[in-house]
Amino acid sequence: MQDYKIAQKVIHWLMAFAIMLDLNVAQKFGGEMAILDRLESRQDHATMGLIITFLLILRIILRYRYGSPRLPSTMPKWQVIAAEIGHYGLYFLMGTLMLTGIISANFASDPIMLFGSYDLAFANHNEGLFLTIRGIHEFCTNAIIALIAIHILAAIYHHFVVKDLTTINMLKFWKG
Repeated sequence: MQDYKIAQKVIHWLMAFAIMLDLNVAQKFGGEMAILDRLESRQDHATMGLIITFLLILRIILRYRYGSPRLPSTMPKWQVIAAEIGHYGLYFLMGTLMLTGIISANFASDPIMLFGSYDLAFANHNEGLFLTIRGIHEFCTNAIIALIAIHILAAIYHHFVVKDLTTINMLKFWKG
């Protein structure tokens, strides 16, 4: 495979945009907020999380079906290994964030509405379990921010320093 399919690129950029929006919404949780603002932010965060979950599942299906372009043969072995660890790490963290988000929402004391109509906090409130799962969720959030930063830096490095097709493969939406 020389290039990603257009659908793979579209999903990649939709996910990138959605994750950045969702991280922006989530960062507000640590600050002072009125209860109604907190509930609205949680609703936005949960809804965006579900959209990202759908996109991730679709992305994994397309990746399995179509694969990905080969990395340049000139790429050092350690970079190939780092790229694989980075990509699988991103997938793992996205999946873990989705699971811990859903699980912690189930044990939350306040309602967490999905699309404004379905309450994810349907289990009995359990403060200890909620805080434990939320701690894992926050750890994975910080880890994915670090991996996203490394991912962006690697893309910049490949585009401007190495000048190979690694970054172009995800940027170019046209043939020729």
